[in-house]
Amino acid sequence: MNVFIRELKFHRKSLIMWSIAIFFMIVSSIGKFTAYAETGQSMNELLSQIPSSIKAVLGMGNFDLTKLSGFYGMLYLYLLLLATVHASLLGATIISKEERDKTTEFLMVKPISRVGIITAKIFAALFNIVVFNLITLIFSITLMGKYAQGENITSEICVLMLGMFILQLMFLFIGTATAAVSRRPKKAASASTTVLLICFIISSVINMNSKLEPLKYITPFEYFKADKLLNGGGFEPIFLFLSFVIIAVLMFISYVFYKKRDLNI
Repeated sequence: MNVFIRELKFHRKSLIMWSIAIFFMIVSSIGKFTAYAETGQSMNELLSQIPSSIKAVLGMGNFDLTKLSGFYGMLYLYLLLLATVHASLLGATIISKEERDKTTEFLMVKPISRVGIITAKIFAALFNIVVFNLITLIFSITLMGKYAQGENITSEICVLMLGMFILQLMFLFIGTATAAVSRRPKKAASASTTVLLICFIISSVINMNSKLEPLKYITPFEYFKADKLLNGGGFEPIFLFLSFVIIAVLMFISYVFYKKRDLNI
């Protein structure tokens, strides 16, 4: 069986489950938005009493939560967490699962090089995160659009999904690089999610203490924040550059170490 097709079939159920999780997160959030919208300005006055650092950690920023665009800006942080955890686990699993499951013989008997194997695996992983991103985009536009009350936020959602996709790529290749380097395939997924957790904690600490803002360059969660993307800041060139450098380096590490490693049988 073709490696690419085999990987798609293997991760099909996982993709469906993650998509269902996204669906329920958006649906459950709609109820909160309707409650915020009904309270009107009083909700914004109440939220203004919350310290800005706490609001930043919770993803609220300076959004007007009584408007759909502002509420979706807050929701974006939680969608982003789901997307990046999925990408990180996918990257680690797709590289290490044969060693983990003791099915390495399947790859060894194939008339295909190591480079060909990892390329097929990476393309399968990319297909998965593209589908995940598109599903999130479609659910967001259709479900949130029903409560837009004349407000069109399609363009804002598309911008946020682009930022999400770049972060998905980064954490996907953090996963593949971790799995390629690690000598313990069973630990690859937990190691990659640990990296993600550290990045998120650093981002939260930065939001609570503005003096630590110079650290924003070391955590991808600070690269494409909803408040900057939606409030006219757009994509900062330095973060786009860093993102693609990180992706390229991690991809290089994945190929080099996977090609050299001794696969455990």
